Amino acid sequence: MKALDLIIIFGYLIGIVLFGAWFGRKQKTTSDYFLGSRSVPWWAVAFSIVATETSTITFISVPGIAFARGGNFQFLQLVFGYLLGRIVISLLFIPSYFRGELLTVYQLLDRRFGGKIKMLAASLFVVMRNIADGIRLLLTAIVLAAVYTAFQPGANVETITIASIVLIGAAMITFTYFGGMEAVIWVEVVQLGIYIAGAIAAAVVLINSIDGGFAGASALASQFGKFSVFDFAFDYTKTYTFWSGLIGGCFLTMSTHGTDQYLVQRYLCTNRPRHATIALLTSGAIVLAQFIGFLFIGVLLFAFYYPATEQFTSGDRVFPDFITKHMPSGLSGLVVAAIFAAAMSSSLNSIAATALNDLYKPFRPAKGDKHYLKVSRVLTLIWGVVQIGVALAVRNQAGSALSKALTVASLINGPILGVFLVGTLMRRVSQRPALIGMLVSLGVMLYIFLTQKPIAWTWYVFIGSSITFVVAWLASFAFRPAPVEMADELSV
Repeated sequence: MKALDLIIIFGYLIGIVLFGAWFGRKQKTTSDYFLGSRSVPWWAVAFSIVATETSTITFISVPGIAFARGGNFQFLQLVFGYLLGRIVISLLFIPSYFRGELLTVYQLLDRRFGGKIKMLAASLFVVMRNIADGIRLLLTAIVLAAVYTAFQPGANVETITIASIVLIGAAMITFTYFGGMEAVIWVEVVQLGIYIAGAIAAAVVLINSIDGGFAGASALASQFGKFSVFDFAFDYTKTYTFWSGLIGGCFLTMSTHGTDQYLVQRYLCTNRPRHATIALLTSGAIVLAQFIGFLFIGVLLFAFYYPATEQFTSGDRVFPDFITKHMPSGLSGLVVAAIFAAAMSSSLNSIAATALNDLYKPFRPAKGDKHYLKVSRVLTLIWGVVQIGVALAVRNQAGSALSKALTVASLINGPILGVFLVGTLMRRVSQRPALIGMLVSLGVMLYIFLTQKPIAWTWYVFIGSSITFVVAWLASFAFRPAPVEMADELSV
């Protein structure tokens, strides 16, 4: 890498911060700050969903999955579940998002069950999202550290990684603090183009650097079974099988895209349910295409480094190594900027919206909107610092960051999805049975995680939501049915 690459990288970071500050001029109310006045077009929301789903973890870890020993295309089985989950969300949940003026999806739980369940679900979201995005921040910092050490080979990698976490975290905080949700969405539209262009550039360089080009890489990959897509085994210990992908991926998407404020907030920025549905389904087609592309990059990386593939302790290290050591000047900076683009898909605004509306307002209900807007920005700052702390805490952990982040999300999203399904499909269940179902589910999921039961994380959301649903249904016979006006809030 050369000076031109550093100019591109840091120019991008500065541009993002300035863009957020420019959007900050429009933020006069909490609705402006969190929902962009509900005036964002559906196609921008669709691109934003894709950019949100394609984080730095995806950009780096998915190629690493295909690159790794025994790695292949079986990850796509999970993506098929993602597509099915989008269809279910469109039919089951999206209509209810546009009943009344919502700022967060958890306000639906307040209407259906009461404040206790809303606050529990909101708290779980805040915890899970900060952990998952702290891991994403770490991956981006690893790339920046690799860039720096390419210029200064004798530099201490640990020190540079820590400094990179703080630098990127500060840029993310500043951009989101001023710009709000509308700035996040429009920057994500730009980011989608940047990292797709970066991925294509990396693929072209790889193909031209491999003996025999794409055909040679494909022949070598075929020898090692890299193009295997389907595994129909009924094995709950395997992460990627057809059944865990279709069922587990469907439930995972129902939770992340249907009951998680991080993504639901984007639908709320449109002005009608039909636009939200079109945005969600369009994003699914784009996501499938790009995951196939990232897996092919992993195959190309395998062919490029073969037979010295064992030099990497983690698949997450492969793509950054290639970018910083083997990409031409200029293109290397573009790809690193693309990785930063994926990282800047900030969750801080969504976390702040949840913390303000679902956790703060119930205790300070009589304040004006100017007060709440000020608190929103303070909360954005606080959660940004928390994510930096998470990244620093997990920086020496081994294994795939993609699996870590999805495991954390799956543990908590199951109970939350379960209570949404209870509210939607079982009219008689009131607050106490639903709360019992969530608590039992949380306990079981933590037990599975802490005792390291040999259950693949792809089944976690399905297990967690099923436990919530069944326990709440059984417990409902011991309590009075929900009032009719509350039972109608989430019902289809």
